[in-house]
Amino acid sequence: MFSKDRIARLVDENPILEEVVQMRPVTWLNPSLKSMAQMPTLPVTRANMEEAEQLWERFAPFFEKAFPETAATNGRLESPLREIPEMKKTLNQQGPQIVGRLFLKCDNALPIVGSIKARGGFYEVLHHAETLALKAGMISPTDDYGVFASEEFRDFFSQYKIGVGSTGNLGLSIGVISAALGFKATVYVSSDAKKWKKDLLRSKGVEVVEFAGDFSEAILAGRQKTNADPRAYFVDDENSHELFLGYTVGALRLAKQLEAANIRVDADHPLFVYSPCGVGGSPGGTALGLKQIYGDHVHCFYVEPTHSPAVLTGLVTGEMSNISVQDIGLDNNTEADGLAVGRPSNFATTVSSHIASGIYTIEDDQLFTLLAQLKDTENVFLEPSATAGLIGPQRVATTQYAQMHQLNMVNATHVVWATGGDLVPEYERREFYERGVDQMAQ
Repeated sequence: MFSKDRIARLVDENPILEEVVQMRPVTWLNPSLKSMAQMPTLPVTRANMEEAEQLWERFAPFFEKAFPETAATNGRLESPLREIPEMKKTLNQQGPQIVGRLFLKCDNALPIVGSIKARGGFYEVLHHAETLALKAGMISPTDDYGVFASEEFRDFFSQYKIGVGSTGNLGLSIGVISAALGFKATVYVSSDAKKWKKDLLRSKGVEVVEFAGDFSEAILAGRQKTNADPRAYFVDDENSHELFLGYTVGALRLAKQLEAANIRVDADHPLFVYSPCGVGGSPGGTALGLKQIYGDHVHCFYVEPTHSPAVLTGLVTGEMSNISVQDIGLDNNTEADGLAVGRPSNFATTVSSHIASGIYTIEDDQLFTLLAQLKDTENVFLEPSATAGLIGPQRVATTQYAQMHQLNMVNATHVVWATGGDLVPEYERREFYERGVDQMAQ
């Protein structure tokens, strides 16, 4: 716990915290951003990323059998990259001009669970399942992994448990894939988790344990309970290397899509990526992966709610996971359930300290406005938290970032990472959209 005097000193040392404490939207440029030539050793190499992608390839036959909706893509899980020129026009009517092209990386449309959390969550559970099966002599890496969908394998995995702490989409991803493989899964959820997500998990046979507190309470209880069982495995959103590695594969996939669209990324063609941020794992993994591919030519910005800027608070103060938003007087209450995190991941935040170009914060009301505008202009529905990156180019344009790095913004490509939305029930979609329309009318 931080004393009032200690917090006052931190605010004096970092004036932007005054605005953060007042829950005003801020845009922070990372003074510790390093070039690739200066970068300390990173925890994930390009070779690690390519090995992780091979694991996804091995499991493609399993997905084809277990999830028929993936048959059209031969069991490969990927989302579209689409340009959103009409949304760009709308944004340009309301704020600084977006220079360059604006794209949406549609992880809201990722098969099975409709969110970016499948990249990390699915990967870690698949990695664990493969490890157990290899150790038991049930499989070799050259075999057809379609057998993972068989009753024999489901019976084998039913001896084991998987636990995770979550505010929503990660728990959904872990629960769905664990149940499909046959594991007994338990998801420890915070008070922010949406009812429909909890109901969906229970419909898959997943145990849902609810807490009145926030994410930190749920993950702590889940970690303790799961680690006490020798046959249980905890997917640790605050510390997991495998979860982080799963997210980096998204960077390889995006790079292939950019290449297919003849979009260059080099010194004269900068790439900007804007990612909603909760505990920091998915934006950190994505950013690290992109840095391994594009080096200094990619610029990664994170977005957090004004009530829950956990990673921003950790990075600005240098305290990483030692400090929470509650320590500085914030309530961590936000409609962006996946971003309702009071304390950041120490592992992910330490990595991000050198690779994130900056962070900006956004008010909940604006998330709903953006949701309605995107639906009206591009006929794309996102859940509120997933809209956070849409104003990224405009927020960066209000800073001196491009001048500091001598960037040719005319040739810039802006990618907004849309992190979830396709599984949101119709009644919630209507409520979210109507709230956004109401906001626009004010």
